[in-house]
Amino acid sequence: MAPILLSRPLGALSAGLCLALISCAAPPRIIDKTKPAQRAEFVMYEWHDDQGPGTVKIRINLSEQRATYTRGGRDIGWSYVATGKEGHGTPSGTYRITEKIVDKHSNRYGWIENEWGEITNGDATPGSKKEPGERYVPAPMPYWMRLTSYGIGMHAGVIPQPGETASHGCIRLPKELAPILFDAVSVGTSVSIVH
Repeated sequence: MAPILLSRPLGALSAGLCLALISCAAPPRIIDKTKPAQRAEFVMYEWHDDQGPGTVKIRINLSEQRATYTRGGRDIGWSYVATGKEGHGTPSGTYRITEKIVDKHSNRYGWIENEWGEITNGDATPGSKKEPGERYVPAPMPYWMRLTSYGIGMHAGVIPQPGETASHGCIRLPKELAPILFDAVSVGTSVSIVH
């Protein structure tokens, strides 16, 4: 079929010609609007620790929102992370894990929910205004690994969009990886945070 040259926008063509152009170009793609849209699945982490000699070291790249894990200089894994969003940036530098707590809750951030458990404010602080029947719920930070004296650490958390920031400054880890990493590190483990 010879190419058709258009002298006016496609929207101005008759419906018949539009249908002819579409049917010649490619078979129609049928979209089932009764089913929810499918999101691309991300591999959130890989872990292949040989548990051989050497200590674990962690390197967090703020630009990529990824962490790499080594043991004795050998690569043992990587993961997506979610670090501090604008206004709550995660500070770069070299740190050591100073505290490990399996079941910790934030004393700074959380949410407010009503009497039916529905969240009415998803980004609240202990001092946020509450309506009658509402309560403040501190954010859970399972598998907490403290890095600073002022509340920055690593813990299991939601990573809403891999590669993008999301936290109030902490380093959120994939929920399935956090307990594995928690067991592999100790107080004193080196963590470097770079741009």
